[in-house]
Amino acid sequence: MASDEAEDTRRYTVLVNDEEQYSIWLADLRIPAGWRSVGKVGSKQECLDHVRAVWTDMRPLSLRKAMQQGNS
Repeated sequence: MASDEAEDTRRYTVLVNDEEQYSIWLADLRIPAGWRSVGKVGSKQECLDHVRAVWTDMRPLSLRKAMQQGNS
């Protein structure tokens, strides 16, 4: 079996940045600058499912704010 087909048993954490963009990161690694944990830790699939559930607007926060001001 190829290594990319092997089950990924590592633990991941869900991260978010100041623009409210989401990512997953290996839980054992230091969180990169500019990102913070949202508190969700689990399998890769669990973390991806969480991101899909909460990240419903893919636009960066700064763009959403600018668009709101333009509509005021």
